[in-house]
Amino acid sequence: MQQILDDIAAEIALETDRGKVADYIPQLAHVDLNQFGIAVATPDGQVYAAGNASTLFSIQSISKVFTLTIGLGKLGDAIWTHVGREPSGDPFNSIMVLEKEFGRPRNPFINAGAIAVVDSIMMGHEPKEILGEILRFVHFIADDDSIRFDHKVAASEMDHRDRNAALAHFMKSFGHLKHDVDKVLGVYFHQCSIAMSCEQLARAGLFLVSNGVNQPTGIRVINAQQSRRINSLMMMCGHYDGAGEFAYRVGLPGKSGVGGGILTIAPGKGSIAVWSPGLDHVGNSKLGLKALELLVQKTGWSVFSN
Repeated sequence: MQQILDDIAAEIALETDRGKVADYIPQLAHVDLNQFGIAVATPDGQVYAAGNASTLFSIQSISKVFTLTIGLGKLGDAIWTHVGREPSGDPFNSIMVLEKEFGRPRNPFINAGAIAVVDSIMMGHEPKEILGEILRFVHFIADDDSIRFDHKVAASEMDHRDRNAALAHFMKSFGHLKHDVDKVLGVYFHQCSIAMSCEQLARAGLFLVSNGVNQPTGIRVINAQQSRRINSLMMMCGHYDGAGEFAYRVGLPGKSGVGGGILTIAPGKGSIAVWSPGLDHVGNSKLGLKALELLVQKTGWSVFSN
């Protein structure tokens, strides 16, 4: 595995078309495009890494996997009264489908859906309390208490919140948000600002590799059915209107973020985190996708392979 990752990192280093950073979030606009990291965590507790795998980056929408997990733990299937389970086929911040479906988001991985999940898990608590809960959960699944919010990124997103605020107010007008919009958005932007490395992120995904159990610690995070459902949603909805392309080229459940990270799950085999800050035209890591495609070719880990 280490040789595979080293070979992938060497091949990615030769690429000249590296995509474009998410400059609509000013704090992300200055990230060096030439960085690339990849890490694989396996159920036996091993972590293999190459490139800038220990460099911290803003996980952005990858955090939606973790808040959905919290939501399933708190609400069970009742969470689906707040958000749907269908692919959107539209950009992550689109309002068009939301309008057609009377303010109920299509799935928990588009922005509107993730905002609805945050609202559902707040349960009357103040933002500071729920943010503490989210961060403690990430510490728990990654087995690492050093992980923190990047407050500069959160503030940058809050300063440029107009599109997400429009989504939230639209949902609230249909009765789909119960809490104050600014409080919900404050939690949402902070969860997206969580800074992690590929190594930390790969460890955090391990519970989805083994039916809800983090094998290195032996702790059950969620039940097996919930784990399967999260993986299925990652496969169908984890890359917005690029989900079909990701399934075609990689064939694994995954969730991307506009910080350039992708968390990918190979059930029974490993949790993979890749980071390259340059994005493609739909907002997914351009070279991260290529690296994962190479990894699957070299390992045969696609869920569509024997």
